Amino acid sequence: MKKIIFFIAILLVTVRAIAQAEPANYSTAMARFTHYYNHDQPDSIFSMFSTEMKAALPIEKFKPTTEQLISQYGNLIKTEFVKITNSLAVYKATFQNNTFLLNLALNSQNKLTGLLLSPYEDAPAHGVALDASLDESPILLKTLTGTISGSLVMPKNPSGKVPLVIIIGDGGPTDRDGNNVKTGLSGNIYKILANDLGKNGIATVRYDKRMVGESMTKGKESELRLEDYGDDALGMVNMLNDDQRFSKIILFGHGEGALVSSLIINDVPVKGIIAAEWPADRADKILNDQMKGKAQFLQDEFKSFMDSLKKGKTTDNIDPSLYYIARPSIQKFLLSWCRYEPLRLVKRIKVPLLIIQGTTDKVVAVDNGQRLKKAKSDAGYIEVKNMNHILKEAPADEEQNVATYSKPDLPLKPELIPAIVEFVNKVR
Repeated sequence: MKKIIFFIAILLVTVRAIAQAEPANYSTAMARFTHYYNHDQPDSIFSMFSTEMKAALPIEKFKPTTEQLISQYGNLIKTEFVKITNSLAVYKATFQNNTFLLNLALNSQNKLTGLLLSPYEDAPAHGVALDASLDESPILLKTLTGTISGSLVMPKNPSGKVPLVIIIGDGGPTDRDGNNVKTGLSGNIYKILANDLGKNGIATVRYDKRMVGESMTKGKESELRLEDYGDDALGMVNMLNDDQRFSKIILFGHGEGALVSSLIINDVPVKGIIAAEWPADRADKILNDQMKGKAQFLQDEFKSFMDSLKKGKTTDNIDPSLYYIARPSIQKFLLSWCRYEPLRLVKRIKVPLLIIQGTTDKVVAVDNGQRLKKAKSDAGYIEVKNMNHILKEAPADEEQNVATYSKPDLPLKPELIPAIVEFVNKVR
């Protein structure tokens, strides 16, 4: 991907970093920048530029670049001061869909002379390097609105054609490795899954969802629908079905990805589907359940919002406390999500199905898997003891369970891989 860079630094002299507190003028500038950016006011950001900066990056170039950044990475959630070197301050900038280093330079009049996004790298994660017997290569799916970027993991020296599992990720801005910057999830679950299946002779494809990571789109968050994820998965299957290296294709849907898989499964040349931690309830119930324990006035407002949404009406005036779950730009997506009833969809699946449910999943309770199995009696069903939503071993204790979400070196639950391998090898 061409990294979206928005900036132009006039000339910054490199000097050694001096550890110090965030200067007040930089704090003010960053607060103004964040406000203007999140309120879609590129002209106001441009007004912060120095004369030299305006000449180097005129508004007709700066404005579309800013709009593209907002479309790709969403709002700027928070900034954390890292250091300042001479006139250049460095911040860790957490957007809805990714995290960068935001470099900001001011002149003596507190006008911007430099604005640059650069890659942010966490401390190296342990336990996620692919096995030496495997090769990883990039793949790219061109769509009507952009590209979907992913990774193919293959055994290095296969004796013939190998089965392929396409991993369809969970809800939110989830990347190809199964991580989610917005929620702090960094378990690398899909990369570990790719590694473990690869060692068993099974190829995998995993990919960044729309508007996440290296997957590019011209669309905005307000234009996103659940069906778009189905289109991406369908396109990926159709592209890979013609690849002579693969003997068959299986879908692995995780959480929301299982719902997406069920939407397309009868329209693609796929031999089977694995649904892991699939909610059995419709979206409106899931969303209402998330409001339990909140202040009563918020529950009441959310109920009114959902009542209107189920009638096809969106609500522009939403309490800021509900933006994380019902902001105007995602309401059409929620409406599309609420249309689907998993217990009906599961009955329509014609290919072999394996339902996987963890007993300590705090997101999708264990009865969800049981109800899906009851609705589809011929489906395979595995209940993995002490496995949580991210497919790792975890106790029922809430705090200890959630702690696994940020442990990239923690392996997947040992019983999981053999069950998947057996299913993949069995389907014809």
